[in-house]
Formats: sequence, C-alpha cells, structure tokens
Amino acid sequence: MGPTMEMAPAPPTTGKAASASAPHMPMMHMSFFWGDRAVVLFPGWPGARGAGAYLLCLLFVLALAALTEALAAASRCVARRGAGGGAAGRVPASSAALLTAAHAARMGTAYLVMLAVMSFNGGVLLAAVAGHALGFLLARSRVHPRGGGGGAAAAASGHGLGGMGVGHHPDGSKA
Repeated sequence: MGPTMEMAPAPPTTGKAASASAPHMPMMHMSFFWGDRAVVLFPGWPGARGAGAYLLCLLFVLALAALTEALAAASRCVARRGAGGGAAGRVPASSAALLTAAHAARMGTAYLVMLAVMSFNGGVLLAAVAGHALGFLLARSRVHPRGGGGGAAAAASGHGLGGMGVGHHPDGSKA
C-alpha cells in the first residue's frame, strides 16, 4: 500500500480560539440593532466612519427607496400610453423596451433596498420605509397635479402624477 496522509485536526469552533482563527470575519447581526456602526451594502461602509457617513448612508437608502416608487409610477405611465395606441392590445416596440428598462431598474433598486435592510440596522429600516412613503407621495399620490390645473379637476380628468383616471385608487388599482 502507498503512504498514508494524516489529516490536520479540525479547527476549534467555540471560545476564544474560534474568534482568533478568523479575525477578518466581522460579526453579523441577526436581530435589529440601533447604532451608527453598521455595514450596509458594501464592506466597511459606513462602518466606523462616524455619524456623518451613517447619515449619508441613510439618505442613500431613502433615495433608493423613493426612486423605486418613482420607477413604479413611470412604468405604469408608459404602460398606459403604450396600450392606448396599439391595435388588439399590442404595444409598440419602443414602449416595450422602455417598459422593460424601467422594470429592470425598479427591480435593481428594490433589491438594493432589501439588501440594505438586511443589515438589520433600525435606522436603515426606518430610512427605507420613509423613502418608500416619500416616493409614493411624490410619484403616485394625487397631491401634486400636473400642469396649472387644480388638484380635484386634474385628478378627475386623469392628469394626476400617476396618470390615473377616474375609477382608480391612488395606488393604481382599479376601483
């Protein structure tokens, strides 16, 4: 028989030796915590860079969540315009391409917001929820009508920001 090879003993999995064997592995929270020493989306960001970097991180997550809602409203607007001009429910290729790009961008931003929330930082969660609420308010509610018309008249004629006509709820669903 050939030479035998001995296997090295398995590294310890508990105690001080386990933490010393993997000093490069940061602790990952598995429950929500409060504090500005979070790692969100990228290694070391914002990390221990201070409250300013943490606030920038929260604003970034808020903007991503608001952008997600704006892209949802834009894709609904493009879908309505494209569906109105085609025969037998066909959508022009330019509208289909634009709708596909808006959907891909919306999904990308939604996944980034989800990954940011998975940092389990309470401030990041609140920033994401606030960003979705702000994005909905600005892009899909009937608070800011287009043009110079009044709010009720613009909403009744279907010229609100979401392009929703009569018989639709502010979230875009049919009545």
